[in-house]
Amino acid sequence: MESRVLSRAGVFSSLAHLRKPPREAVGGASFVTVKTVGSLADGGNLIWGRQLRPELCSPALKKETVLLRPCLAAASSPAEGGDSAGEKVAPAGFFGKYPALVTGFFFFTWYFLNVIFNILNKKIYNYFPYPYFVSVIHLFVGVVYCLLSWTVGLPKRAPIDSNLLKLLIPVAVCHALGHVTSNVSFAAVAVSFTHTIKALEPFFNAAASQFILGQSIPITLWLSLAPVVIGVSMASLTELSFNWVGFISAMISNISFTYRSIYSKKAMTDMDSTNVYAYISIIALIVCIPPAVIVEGPALLKHGFNDAIAKVGLVKFVSDLFWVGMFYHLYNQVATNTLERVAPLTHAVGNVLKRVFVIGFSIIVFGNKISTQTGIGTAIAIAGVALYSLIKARIEEEKRQAKAA
Repeated sequence: MESRVLSRAGVFSSLAHLRKPPREAVGGASFVTVKTVGSLADGGNLIWGRQLRPELCSPALKKETVLLRPCLAAASSPAEGGDSAGEKVAPAGFFGKYPALVTGFFFFTWYFLNVIFNILNKKIYNYFPYPYFVSVIHLFVGVVYCLLSWTVGLPKRAPIDSNLLKLLIPVAVCHALGHVTSNVSFAAVAVSFTHTIKALEPFFNAAASQFILGQSIPITLWLSLAPVVIGVSMASLTELSFNWVGFISAMISNISFTYRSIYSKKAMTDMDSTNVYAYISIIALIVCIPPAVIVEGPALLKHGFNDAIAKVGLVKFVSDLFWVGMFYHLYNQVATNTLERVAPLTHAVGNVLKRVFVIGFSIIVFGNKISTQTGIGTAIAIAGVALYSLIKARIEEEKRQAKAA
């Protein structure tokens, strides 16, 4: 289940041709005044790890802006017009000295939380097979977490207007649909098989970009998707836990997240990712409640809750629901924070490795038996996703370098 969230990534490569701006000393710190004119040429936000088109930026971002960027005296020599050699600079902290180590910790935390969520989620479905209700719990716990965070000011709640709300509603609806159908698939088939099917998401993204958005997809990208389609087909034919409900639900999830990406490109905002994800979670929760009540409500009231409590006890049942919701929210939030720290290529590799970790650990924990063909098909599909991600990331990097030139 992928839930990648809106985040800011302003890129100021268009400033390279400007002359060196004067420095200003403020309270002993050195600053460079940078003046941006017109639109942020290579600007755009990252929504679930994807760079958005700069021409869709909100008008507010296109106004003339003056930014103050801190500069370290040690980083500039006198020949470059730096500050005096006698200026003392505070030593960098641990995070500044070891950025690679910190980024690695973020990746580890992201993977760890994601694996724990998938394992706990499947364990709940083994004694409480009600994915619509559990999906609501996932979002509900996250919304409560966000509301409490706003209450204490970590982070401070960003205001939202009707225009931004209209842009976020389609994103949240697609997010809700993809989330629910993913859970229906998790409840119906093995976790490893659901994630194998969800490896097809890049194929749907490429198809939507080509045939809906009218963007030209290079032939190399299409060719890299062939192993994904072949691998998923091989795995599906011999998957021991295969059933059509799980397969179709995972496919609907892929389509939903593809449309979420499309609508996200229109939902440009300079709001921080934590606040945006909170608003999307609130809207998605409202969307998910009616289907859960209609589809599973009568069965839950008749015997669903009683059966679960009889099997594991009330305390474990409630604690399992709370923790699976908490892990769902935390892994999505940490994923956002992680992807903000790295380049698109690292992001692409990270997403592929995350799926490998989840599939591998789910097979080990649940002891799922897989046929040789299913294992080979899964490996081929994951390799295809890795190849596609690497090619796409390099194409995006070449585009950014061309714009900066």
